[in-house]
Amino acid sequence: MKRIWPVLLLLLSTLLLRAGELLRLEDSVDAMGTTFIAVAYGEDETELQQAMAAAFEEALRLDRMLSNYRPESEWSRVNRQAAAGPVKVSDELFSLLDYCAQVHRASEGTFDISVGPLMRVWGFFRGSGRLPPLAELSQAREKVGFANVVLDRAARTVRFLKPGVELDPGGIGKGYAVDRMIERLKAHGIKSAMISAGASSIYGLGAPPGDTGWTVKIRHPRRYTQTVAEVKLKDGSLSTSGDYEKFFEAGGKIYSHIMDPRTGYPAAGVLSVSVMAPRTLDSEAWTKPFFILGRQWAVKNKPEGMRVFLCEDEEKPSCAWLP
Repeated sequence: MKRIWPVLLLLLSTLLLRAGELLRLEDSVDAMGTTFIAVAYGEDETELQQAMAAAFEEALRLDRMLSNYRPESEWSRVNRQAAAGPVKVSDELFSLLDYCAQVHRASEGTFDISVGPLMRVWGFFRGSGRLPPLAELSQAREKVGFANVVLDRAARTVRFLKPGVELDPGGIGKGYAVDRMIERLKAHGIKSAMISAGASSIYGLGAPPGDTGWTVKIRHPRRYTQTVAEVKLKDGSLSTSGDYEKFFEAGGKIYSHIMDPRTGYPAAGVLSVSVMAPRTLDSEAWTKPFFILGRQWAVKNKPEGMRVFLCEDEEKPSCAWLP
């Protein structure tokens, strides 16, 4: 499986620098199957380091809650037990699952965290990707569909209507973690920071000294040394999904990790989608429906307050912001 980061960021490893009257602290932590990189400015070295430590502990806490690679996580417990009966979950996890249900409805079913069986059968769960036998694919498709997931708001429980249903946090976990990490930085008085999750979901808090926002460059989906857009993030997020992030090739065709839950196959929509939104949770989640459903649907249905940047047309890629 090949992986190419869709966004160009020039960040260093752990480093403390003087930037005028402010200190600049850069550091990173591995969690949720990716690397979170954080940059923050402040006046006091100790306060900066405490704020960074709090943000990273939040990423690790969410890894313990949301990871489907950790058998002991709350997410994994739901996957193991919900087919046997209702599973009581924390208010935090229930709210996140309820959010997923809302986006599922608004996206005509194209955002669907129940794609876990498809991720497994296509080899994207702890694997490099493969073409599945049709029989296996058919069996996996029978277990996919958010209609099989029952959320009881009063009891705060999750129940699956059939065995084999499996939720995958890949479409929302990193974005949610970035937002929570930003909140931890703000609680420690940080007014200028940027957090990047695997370089595909980014939030810019305030602006770096002497600038109007955090500069982020979006790469060309086929010519990776070229930039197709540059944005300034100030109290907002940018997420990018593309068919080049995680993929394998077979028979001269690219199969990406972005699943179309309606067909059971990797989506063959546009080449890449970038979304700007006030929250990283929203920008990360909505890249998938826009990727699957394409330009016309996105123009008509993008939520208020979002900006969407599409790269499409395989023969001659064209990239532009939607009106």
